[in-house]
Amino acid sequence: MQAFYTLARWFRLGAEALAAAMLAIMFGAFLVTILFRYVLNWPAGGASELSSVMWVWLVLFGAGFVLREREEIRFDIVYGAVPPAVRRAFFVLAALGLVGLFLLSLPAVWDYVTFMKVQRTSYLRIRYDWLYSIYVLFVIAVILRYVWLAVRAVIGHDPMDASARPQGD
Repeated sequence: MQAFYTLARWFRLGAEALAAAMLAIMFGAFLVTILFRYVLNWPAGGASELSSVMWVWLVLFGAGFVLREREEIRFDIVYGAVPPAVRRAFFVLAALGLVGLFLLSLPAVWDYVTFMKVQRTSYLRIRYDWLYSIYVLFVIAVILRYVWLAVRAVIGHDPMDASARPQGD
């Protein structure tokens, strides 16, 4: 099991590095947009589009692969006030609902994203199926994460207990 946690830690560190690279690209494209548009008075469509693409990818990639469960923003007044067993039951029910909805939507998401191969972005000419493929990865990552977290809750891990996290988390 320790090998799994080590591999997961390396995956998480790689995902964080990739998200940081996307943020750096987005920021650089944003600066180029400002320079071209307001200083040089040149068109900046490509840099502006790259900044938007990186924003979409950063948000979905970050939410699917970087953001941890305890870092998500939520209203948990009732959830935090109930005993751990009830909290686990709440979590399992919520996870089952979330996984069910994402699984239900996955075929339609796949169809739509693959259909979008007929269009390209205006400046960079990126096919929309490539651009929005990150959403398919996001959906799959969320499904796998919540199945894993629900299984952990069923076997007795309290989702609110930070001490029950694997080392290095």
